[in-house]
Amino acid sequence: MRPFLKWPGSKYRIVDRVKEQLPPGRRLIEPFVGSGAVFLNTDYDNYLLADNNPDLINVFRFLQSEGKIFIEYCRTFFTPENNSEEVYYTYRHEFNNTKDDKLKAALFLYLNRHGYNGLVRYSLKGNFNTPFGTYEKPYFPEKEMIYFHKKAQRAQFICCGFEDAMSQAMPGQDVCYCDPPYVNLSPTANFTSYSTGGFGLEEQLRLAKLAKGLAEKGIPVLLSNHDTEFVRRAYASAQIIAFDVQRFISCDSTNRGRVGEVLALFPGCS
Repeated sequence: MRPFLKWPGSKYRIVDRVKEQLPPGRRLIEPFVGSGAVFLNTDYDNYLLADNNPDLINVFRFLQSEGKIFIEYCRTFFTPENNSEEVYYTYRHEFNNTKDDKLKAALFLYLNRHGYNGLVRYSLKGNFNTPFGTYEKPYFPEKEMIYFHKKAQRAQFICCGFEDAMSQAMPGQDVCYCDPPYVNLSPTANFTSYSTGGFGLEEQLRLAKLAKGLAEKGIPVLLSNHDTEFVRRAYASAQIIAFDVQRFISCDSTNRGRVGEVLALFPGCS
């Protein structure tokens, strides 16, 4: 099942490859849940799904708890009248200023589906600033939301950093899948942050070290990233599967070729 949110870097297109490498366990922990593509297409008993973007976790929690009621509320924003640049920027301003969590959750979906390329981008001040997308008729993902709601009854959603999420992993029970913001393919590549803070090389190394440490305690950890020399060094002790994927999110349509990707498994020691 596709996620109900558009998401740069979504694992939906390679979810079968991810599933092939994921070890069995009772609970899957995802410290970078994103749109939830792996969660939606695996079958663990339970899930601990984390992200440091509070707006993302907010919409997931409302959909989890309210289901159809929340879906119908979100539908009210998907009208022909609301598919305009003027209305989009009015709603974007409201999203950045409202204290109403339910309204904010519904507007997050509206902005995600009406904004440019499905980007989830914030300014340094923490304001959502993705521009209008100019789509003829933005898709309202009702069936995807219904599926998410049903599957989410087996999940716990938490807003936190990857270290806090992974610290809850238990040997003999949990498996971790980490899909962090990817290492840049070149020094000049620009990273579009989907939350405030950023994720640099220091964080990449901390994540790799933590993954190795959890594996030594008997908790397997699978990571995905770009296939770069830095990533190969950081994941040197892991079992690496390398392959090419199609790039879809570059703003330059001539620069959407195939790029190298890795899945790195730190197997849990028995």
